[in-house]
Amino acid sequence: MHWDLKPENIIYDSKTKKIKLIDFGLSSYFTEDCKLNSKVGTPYYVAPEVLKGEYSKECDLWSVGVITYILMTGFPPFGGKTNNEIYRNILKC
Repeated sequence: MHWDLKPENIIYDSKTKKIKLIDFGLSSYFTEDCKLNSKVGTPYYVAPEVLKGEYSKECDLWSVGVITYILMTGFPPFGGKTNNEIYRNILKC
C-alpha cells in the first residue's frame, strides 16, 4: 500500500517508456485481513476511511479517483482553505 498517491509521486520514465510511482516513504506491506488506523497522506488525496481511522488497501484507490478527477477538471473534488476544512469536505462525501 502506497498511502500517499498524488500527481507529484507519479513520473514518466522516458528511457523505459513506463509510468512509475515514487516516494514510498509512507508505504507499507499488509495482509488481506489487516485493518489500519494511522492517519497519513496528503490532505487532498486522503480517503474518508483514513480520516475515520479504519481502512485497508482500498484507500489507494480513492487517491487514484481523486487524481483522475483532477486530471479531468483541473481542480480537486474536495477543496478548502485549511487541511481541517478539506478533511470535513471529504468526510461529507
